[in-house]
Amino acid sequence: MTVWRRLAEIVSEHGAAALVTVHAAVGSTPRPAGTRMVVRPDGAFHGSIGGGQLEWQALAAARRAIAQGKGPARLVEKVLGPDLGQCCGGRVTLAIETFDAADAERLAVLAAAEPAESRTTLLLFGAGHVGRALVLALAPLPFAIGWIDSRQDAFPAHIPANTSPIQTDDPAAEIGRAPPDAFVLVMTHDHPLDLAITAEALARGFPFVGLIGSKTKRARFEKRFRDLGIAAERVQALACPIGVPQIRGKEPAVIAASVAAQLLAEREHIALSAAMPVHRRASG
Repeated sequence: MTVWRRLAEIVSEHGAAALVTVHAAVGSTPRPAGTRMVVRPDGAFHGSIGGGQLEWQALAAARRAIAQGKGPARLVEKVLGPDLGQCCGGRVTLAIETFDAADAERLAVLAAAEPAESRTTLLLFGAGHVGRALVLALAPLPFAIGWIDSRQDAFPAHIPANTSPIQTDDPAAEIGRAPPDAFVLVMTHDHPLDLAITAEALARGFPFVGLIGSKTKRARFEKRFRDLGIAAERVQALACPIGVPQIRGKEPAVIAASVAAQLLAEREHIALSAAMPVHRRASG
């Protein structure tokens, strides 16, 4: 979470905000020292310090601090077992800081100096019901989405900030403009278009290519991919059907939640693989 940027936005829109930081953590605790949560005056929040009673009480304390007005940082100490009934058993010290319009300039400077949040580029082809639901599901998650459709008026009036709509007569051409580490999801209104886009994506070798559809659709497409000369290992890597196998609902919101979980898992897997020493990757 980009803390200072979020604080600057909330102070600009709501007039005040609070920052809750795990100042110290001893023993078994939900989150380590340095974890932060930004709180709005109405109690809405961004980030998490671990959930449960600790977070619930921290939110209440943050709202009280905002209501009391600007003041020095407040330190709150909680023993998770006796004080909160949480099984972790450790001890946490929280620092609660408040900000208002007088801090706007300072927050803007801090926000400008803050490193940009790491986001995975996702090319999402198709603005149908599932595409719309998926964009909403991914709105708070670490993805930068290029949302692509060939149809006029395909996109809704309101689109999340991490999504850029692209209306084009040649959707497959967007594959050539994507960075090599992008994820690709294909769910257009047209099977031949699905085939063309997916073939381009597989040939490029993106780390994740997903195609909406059944096992039967996959089997038919696989034959066409082989005819096009796409390498067998690339075809095998195609995610189709998409989503978490254990989630079988067909409603757009359910599919979107399942696919969002799959994308997060893929993102985490790639990050862990990249962090693993080369000799361990080779031997594993």
